[in-house]
Amino acid sequence: MTILLSDPRVAAVPVRDNGEPLVRLDPDLAPSGQLVRAGLAGRLAQADSTLPAGIRLRVVEGHRTIADQRAIIAAYSAQVRHAHGELPEDLLRDLTSRFVAPLEVAPHVAGAAVDLTLVDACGEALDLGTAIDATPEESDGRCYFAAMGIGADAHANRDLLAGVLEGAGLVNYPTEWWHWSYGDRYWALRAGAAAAIYGAVERTVAA
Repeated sequence: MTILLSDPRVAAVPVRDNGEPLVRLDPDLAPSGQLVRAGLAGRLAQADSTLPAGIRLRVVEGHRTIADQRAIIAAYSAQVRHAHGELPEDLLRDLTSRFVAPLEVAPHVAGAAVDLTLVDACGEALDLGTAIDATPEESDGRCYFAAMGIGADAHANRDLLAGVLEGAGLVNYPTEWWHWSYGDRYWALRAGAAAAIYGAVERTVAA
């Protein structure tokens, strides 16, 4: 059963922030200069090094500000209302959390999550079944990691992505094949950790 980020069990996980700074990912991993916690950066480099020759990770989003997270929540909530009609607030929150986390548990705000894909030696994205950030409505559910309505190549590439990232200690958010995290509340719940090691963090970068 899929555990959504809106699940009360996620918010119930304590946070014991270890104080790691945000660092800028290597340009080979993140040409757009994304920021993540130092421990996550090391794990992403580890995962990237275990990929077959000619394939690399490509990170397109890391840390988000609180303002950015709020804006994404508001925009997608409006899309959900448009697609599904008027909904009870708790159901709206659950449906919205398939694509964007509630602010109080958001992994991106903690510098604990990345949105990423696989690219070839020329930097061209491999087939992962949908575009990054395709909503459940836009993709007819194919954005879910275990979706059945994708091709064999996309399945194989998702399995490859999962193998290297899980091997480095990250966990996937099952409604978004591209979203992986380490150290946040969702990771702690899935990994059986006693507490999250990363909470919300301001955007400052280690020298």
